[in-house]
Amino acid sequence: MILDLDPPEGDAFGMAVRAAHLVRRALADDGLAGAVKTSGAKGLHVFVPLEPGIGMEDMAAATRAVAARAERLDPALATTAFIRDDRGGKVFLDSTRAGGATVIAAYSPRIRPGVPVSFPVAWDDLDRVTPGDFTLRTAAGLAGDGDPWAELMPAPQRLPADLIEEGHTIPVARVQAMHEGKRRARARRG
Repeated sequence: MILDLDPPEGDAFGMAVRAAHLVRRALADDGLAGAVKTSGAKGLHVFVPLEPGIGMEDMAAATRAVAARAERLDPALATTAFIRDDRGGKVFLDSTRAGGATVIAAYSPRIRPGVPVSFPVAWDDLDRVTPGDFTLRTAAGLAGDGDPWAELMPAPQRLPADLIEEGHTIPVARVQAMHEGKRRARARRG
């Protein structure tokens, strides 16, 4: 299960960090734990390893529920609004990564100034880092002889039924956005 935390434009990494703590709390409230890494750009990714056997639809539903619960913890900071214009300067809790959407792998460099690298961060260190701390030049030294991503990753977990059930009541963001986009286009045409 993956949540992509996408802050608004500008220097808003601190907002993404605060949103990651919301996601962590929403997970913990249901007995789950995740690992966090920088995206290598301006955001963060939270990974929650799951026990085998969960269906894609249930995993996607649970991801939507976690995002919605995190949003409810601080709606002034975080949003699940898929349409960019509806986000209002908030961190987008993107729950649409289940079932085939891509996410940058840990330790992958990004084609950006300074060549930042997607890098795992311990939850206790998250408030003290910036994406620029992890670059093509620094990542290998920071990783040392180990694999921080594997070391920080919790064991696979079972998804609680209440999370799955709640998620199935939440519309799929991309589908909802598509319908809303069509509605807005019709309204503009008169």
